[in-house]
Amino acid sequence: MPNQAAPEAGFAPTATVTSWPFPVNSITSTFTELASTVRDLGLLRRHYAFYIGSAAVLTLALGGIITGFILLGDSWFQLLMAGALGLWLTQAAFLGHEASHRVILDSGPKNDRLGRWISTLAVGISYQWWMNKHSRHHQSPNTKGKDPDIEMDTISFVDEDAQKATGLLAAITRKQGYLFFPLLTFEGYNLHYRSVASLFANGTTKQKWTELSLIVAHFVIYLVPVFLFLPLGMAFAFVAVQMAVFGVYMGASFAPNHKGMAIIPADAKVDFFSKQVLTSRNIRGGWFMTILMGGLNYQIEHHLFPNMARPHLAKTRELTMIHCETHDVKYTETGLFQSYGIVIDYLNRVGLQARDPFDCPMVNKWRS
Repeated sequence: MPNQAAPEAGFAPTATVTSWPFPVNSITSTFTELASTVRDLGLLRRHYAFYIGSAAVLTLALGGIITGFILLGDSWFQLLMAGALGLWLTQAAFLGHEASHRVILDSGPKNDRLGRWISTLAVGISYQWWMNKHSRHHQSPNTKGKDPDIEMDTISFVDEDAQKATGLLAAITRKQGYLFFPLLTFEGYNLHYRSVASLFANGTTKQKWTELSLIVAHFVIYLVPVFLFLPLGMAFAFVAVQMAVFGVYMGASFAPNHKGMAIIPADAKVDFFSKQVLTSRNIRGGWFMTILMGGLNYQIEHHLFPNMARPHLAKTRELTMIHCETHDVKYTETGLFQSYGIVIDYLNRVGLQARDPFDCPMVNKWRS
């Protein structure tokens, strides 16, 4: 078996892939072999017990947060409940993510209904928006012009986008690696905003009525008690802490998986197995990391088998590592904090492509 603790090698974190070490579709048939082995071992079967247990734990945890909120009353210790709620919402989002991959229940429509209730009512994010965005990401991870997760937002993930930044955005972009985690404190607001905006812009009439109603219900159920039972300043602080924890936890769970891995040109022809493995990074840590990151620590296996239940990912990792070693495909796995270092370094290197917002073209002309 490959050395599980081996440092990253092969493709540099900032590499843009222009040529692949495999001819097109050269190892597609070998993925079929891996998939057959995984299927024969029962690793694609449902795992109802795990998800029933997860739902029960989340229900009890929410009950504890509500109880703590009631008992604490007018106290700044309520901010602890706000932080706990941010953690709870992220863990619920992990279940919504798995439902969107048809992992939990035995049919697509059932998973969609469950996912919509979890993601939209419980978490306050449009399930339809997430499905559309995340499906495109899985089809073309880290691919220019195709993966929405590397499209320019406040952060630039590719050189070309960084070069377009001007003014204040350019100043942020040049230090975006160091600013990445502070900016994540606003990611919760961004997710809610994009959900609502996408429904107004692209949603069908049914989606608008259904999901907008659920999102409104989410905020009514959440915000009315907070602003009704807490002093105004404390209520705003409660929401600010909850949103910050939610944004950082979500971003810190999803960012290590692809950021800093190879970027694929839009016109590159890459077989499925190579594309999914070479653009993904796993995070070491075993069962604890699986709980902490909702199974996203096994990102390579998740991309190869997106409808696989969380408890089966660890065993599939062992098979995938052997398969990669046999066929000389680079398998990347790091520690959590090492992955954050890679992400920060990568974002800063991309950010250097942004023009210095304090550069004066006239001064530069005379300097030259």
